This record gives sequence, structure tokens and C-alpha cells, in this order.
Amino acid sequence: MPHYRSVGCVPRKRHTIHTVDGRLTHEELMGADGFAGASALLYHRHSPSAIVRIEPVESAAVVHHPNQPLRPHHLRTHSLTTSAGRGDCVIDRQPLLGNDDVSIAHVVGSGTSTLYRNTIGDELIYVQSGVAVLESVFGRLAVTAGDYVVVPMCTTHRWVVDSSAPAELLVISARRHIDVPSRYTSSGGQLLEGSPFSERDQRGPGDEPLIVEGADVEVIVRTRAGLSVHVHATHPFDVVGWDGCLYPWALDINDFEPIVGRIHQPPPVHQTFAATGFVVCSFVPRLLDFDPEAVKVPYHHANVDTDEVLFYSAGDFISRSGSGIGVGSISLHPAGFVHGPQPGSRERSVGADRTAETAVMIDVFSPLGLTDAALAISDPDYPWSWSRPH
Repeated sequence: MPHYRSVGCVPRKRHTIHTVDGRLTHEELMGADGFAGASALLYHRHSPSAIVRIEPVESAAVVHHPNQPLRPHHLRTHSLTTSAGRGDCVIDRQPLLGNDDVSIAHVVGSGTSTLYRNTIGDELIYVQSGVAVLESVFGRLAVTAGDYVVVPMCTTHRWVVDSSAPAELLVISARRHIDVPSRYTSSGGQLLEGSPFSERDQRGPGDEPLIVEGADVEVIVRTRAGLSVHVHATHPFDVVGWDGCLYPWALDINDFEPIVGRIHQPPPVHQTFAATGFVVCSFVPRLLDFDPEAVKVPYHHANVDTDEVLFYSAGDFISRSGSGIGVGSISLHPAGFVHGPQPGSRERSVGADRTAETAVMIDVFSPLGLTDAALAISDPDYPWSWSRPH
């Protein structure tokens, strides 16, 4: 959870009369876990409840096909990029993997997206390339390649991307909340000295409120039942001030401080985020194991509880050489499949003292299904890549 912030004009005491420029503001308490969790108090120029129309949105239901017969997959997202072009960072997302706890999608977008509010859960967006600004009721948050961005559920927001430089985003949508692992925090919520990142690495929206004028403003609202459009009488971005601990925030993957050891360390040392039904880990350039007898590439392993998803962001993936995996690839190694380094990787690692790879791993505790889009870009030869001579 990010730390307390106060932005713009707020009164000295909560839930008291607050006027700005002679106008009475409209208070909105945005709270998680039935107001027993993190919250933010926002002060609007106009009523955030004033809507003038509600309209349905026709959209095809996302179908996740069971991974049956059980097989590992290599998804080539660059094939999606070619077919999708430069779209809307919200409505043109292409779902790839999912279950009842998480949905993993990919999009290449530019321009200003549709206004959006996800009521199902928090979203964690990894910016693979490009530069963007997340605009929300909390203000502007500038992000760039390598940033994780946490967007709390029910936050009205949009993505603004320079049309000349599209942004490639990996979108991880939860069914509840996304937070830092509890073992990294004190009883009071402060990140501990042993945490691989600190509050100094977390970035929130800017110090100036975002005021946008407008009337009859459409916002797409996502619920478990589907999509709706709420047409607001005035623009939702009319917040003159807010405070609290619930707001969008960013963390550069390069600010994650890797934990290394004399012998190979297990994946939990790379954990960055925790959520209901899944965790997210960051693999960044780091020193390799330094015992003279250490095997420097990951051993064959079978996580009996999770499906493992890896998004390969940058660098040289020494353990995957020869598999076809490269920057922009997504691998799915399901529970029940023993996976490990490609043939020849161990030999090639001799003499190496550090990795040069960046990747995002999502470990999911219930089986993932694949969409038609995912199956269309899955490398049919990938399951046999461990049997090829090196």
C-alpha cells in the first residue's frame, strides 16, 4: 500500500464544509474492504453521482478455453501487435489468459483512451514500451517503459499516449486488490529495510489536481456482468483536492533490488506484488550464484500449486536460448508440467557472473485458460523445444 498523501485543496478536518472559489465542494470517500481498508477522500466541484444516461455496451464475452490436453505454451505477442495496430489502451485490450482470479491481456495503444472504471478489481499494468500519462480523478501520473502501474478498482481514469510513439502494455486485472507482500511491511504499514524496494521508489500522481471541464461525459464501467456506459453530467476530473492512502502508483521494475545468494534462490525472493489467487515477481539484471559449484541457470522445477506465466521484457534469456523465446514473448508453464532450462543452457552459463534479463512473472494458483487470440499466436513447436539437440 502506498503511503499517505495530500494533494490540492482539502479542509483541515474530514467531513466538514469545504468551499473553493466560493463554491461548496462535493465530498467522495473512496474506500476498500467495506471502508475497513485503505481509503481516499476526494473533493469534487460537481456531484460525482450526477449521471444523465445509462447505456449498455455490446461486447462479446471473453472465453478462456481449458489448457487441455495439458501443454506448455509460447505466445508471440508481436503477432498481436501486427494485427492490432495502434488502438485504444482500454477498449482494444486483447485478453490472452485468465481464470476467476485474474485476466492477462495485451494492448498497443496511442492517443487518448476511453474513460474507464473497473469495478471488479485492481489493475496492474506493466509498460513494455512507450511513454504515457495515466490521468485519473487523482491527477496525472507519468509512466514510461519498465514501470508497473497499480490502478485501484473503481478509479475513473484514462491513458494518454503520444500518437507518434505507441505504448505497449501488459495488463493484469485482479478480482480483488493488488498490494505489496505483507512480509515486506511493518505492523504499521512501512516497507521494511529488508524489502527489495521502498516508499522512495513508489511514485504517485503529481502535486497539482487535474481539472477538466465537460458535459455529457461517457465513462465505460466494467462489472462482472459486462460493460455499461455511464454518461456524467459533468466531467469526473473535477477534483480540487484529495488525501489518503488509496490512489494509483507506479514502481519502475529497475528499482527492484534483487536478492542473490551463494546458491540459486527460489522465485519468492523476486516477489513484488500479492493478490488474491496470484503473485507477481520481477526478474531484473543481477549477480548469478557465486559458489564455485553452483549451477547458475534455474534447475528443472514443478510448482505443484501454480501455473507460471513469464513475460519477457528485455535482455538475453540465457536459460531459454534455442526455444524461440525472445523479447515480447509470453510463456505459460502449467502445473503438472516439469520445466527448466533449454538444452545447452547449463553449459553456456559456465563463466557467466550475472544475468542480463528483465521479465515479469505471474504465478497463478488456479489453472489458466487461453483465449482464441492466445491460441492463434501460440508456437505449435514449443512443447518439443526441450527435446531438440543444442
